Amino acid sequence: MDTTSLTPAQRPDREAIIRVRDIVVGFGDKVILNHLNLDIYRGEILGFVGASGGGKSVLTRTILGLLPKRSGDVEVFGQNLDDLNERQRSALERRWGVLFQQGALFSSLTVKQNIEFPIREHLKISQRLMDDITFAKIEMVGLKPDVAEKLPSELSGGMIKRAALARSLALDPEILFLDEPTSGLDPIGAGEFDELIRTLQQTLGLTVFMVTHDLDSLHSVCDRIAALGDGKVIAQGTIEDMMAAQHPWLRAYFHGSRARAVQAGRS
Repeated sequence: MDTTSLTPAQRPDREAIIRVRDIVVGFGDKVILNHLNLDIYRGEILGFVGASGGGKSVLTRTILGLLPKRSGDVEVFGQNLDDLNERQRSALERRWGVLFQQGALFSSLTVKQNIEFPIREHLKISQRLMDDITFAKIEMVGLKPDVAEKLPSELSGGMIKRAALARSLALDPEILFLDEPTSGLDPIGAGEFDELIRTLQQTLGLTVFMVTHDLDSLHSVCDRIAALGDGKVIAQGTIEDMMAAQHPWLRAYFHGSRARAVQAGRS
């Protein structure tokens, strides 16, 4: 069997670098994630979809350790996060980058200072080398060098996303977590951002976990899609698999009026 044309998620020797097993997360009496299981494979862009308020971002924050879980296990690079001490946890966190929905830039810091923040936290290097890294990341995400000295309030929505992406890439991560990366962008800006993500993923060999509701993103950049419903993964596979699924929410999502508009625009 010729496997050269297969995506990382399709290869028989695929490696799950994130393994979520039997995760339960809740707030008070409300259970958000209910014994959820999911694998994320090295080198893929996985789109994670679900109804608004259904727990998509909750899963990201649980994997990152920002939200407590009631039960279950999360393994990253074969390491159970519950077994790591502080030093081991810090070393692991250097291997991932995060882009939150609104960018989450520090408003009182310039773009340059925002990008430097994780570098200062994890590395002991000279200011000159830090400057070189910072301007390389600014160029990598398609921003001009003069953006470095601007505050977030001086940037457009698309520029904020790119600056935040540059910060998430500051430590050369292997995994990139994206939370609604095209939210708030116009269609052209969203398309350009999708293209940037795909280019970076291919160039840097990233594994990308993308929480999104953007149908264009799912069609254009995701190698595989996992859908959340009732606190569990109800389906996973290619965009074609999602289109063929019979679950009522999936049919409404992938065959609704917005989906038809996206498909018409691609025909």
